[in-house]
Amino acid sequence: MKFNKPYTLKNLAEGINAEFCGDPEFEISGINEIHKVSVGDITFVDHEKYYSKALNSEASAIIINKKVDCPAGKVLVFSDDPFRDFNRISSKHLSVKKQDEQISLSSKIGLGTIIQPGVFIGENVVIGENCLIQPNVTIYENTIIGNNVCIHAGTVIGADAFYYKRRATGYDKLISCGRVIIEDDVEIGANCTIDKGVSGETIIGKGTKLDNLIQVAHDTVIGKNCLIASQVGIAGCVKIEDDVILWGQVGVQKDLTIGKGAIVLGQSGISKSLEGNKVYFGSPVQEAKQKMKELALIKRIPEILKNGKPEKLKT
Repeated sequence: MKFNKPYTLKNLAEGINAEFCGDPEFEISGINEIHKVSVGDITFVDHEKYYSKALNSEASAIIINKKVDCPAGKVLVFSDDPFRDFNRISSKHLSVKKQDEQISLSSKIGLGTIIQPGVFIGENVVIGENCLIQPNVTIYENTIIGNNVCIHAGTVIGADAFYYKRRATGYDKLISCGRVIIEDDVEIGANCTIDKGVSGETIIGKGTKLDNLIQVAHDTVIGKNCLIASQVGIAGCVKIEDDVILWGQVGVQKDLTIGKGAIVLGQSGISKSLEGNKVYFGSPVQEAKQKMKELALIKRIPEILKNGKPEKLKT
């Protein structure tokens, strides 16, 4: 997320009562968690395992809970609790207010778009032309929807990220101040949930089709002309390239990439990035042909145990 007006390092650090390292007038133009940072952003790191990733990322400023040498071209903010202070900064840019009307007066709806009864549209939502929003859809604030989009009944667009830090007293929530962008010609089935980015954007690419009962988590980017079947669950910060097909009940782990044209068969579990233009199956997933051969061999285990040794196995 980019700030409306840049902060200086000094002003930002003083706002959270933190020490800093670097030019006090250094400008910070945005805030993003580590998976989405770009030049000008501030991010946070609170575990030694991820220090190197944060310090070598594109982020220009890092909130960190250990005094380390400042990398060239960057600035550091020292905090005893970076997670808390990242939330303090994010919270200043939340725009959620009580809304009495079903469709916010600040929303913009294009020509030819049909909004059915029971739809809730939050502040600063933009919906393009010739869209169809079916009954009881909820669209949270700041969502952007393109032209010729169809969203079926009961779907929720823009709910908060499922992102928590475990404490001795319970779980602290990372504040979500990002948004969802749905491009042209997308269709989203009934009772889907698409979460907003933590501080960036969750994106559904042009021409992609989602079945019913699908979960898309924060900061995930789905490419163009993808096909995703019912009960697929996609974790946060996943990149799905163009023309990917995920069949029913596929589960996708966080922070990985599925290459262009990949096809994943039903009930598979994806725990690592996949190359494009291949067919996959299983949990953990692997190329479908190899997995099918393994399953055929497993069926022969009783024969192997009975005879003491297998006949020649075809692999």
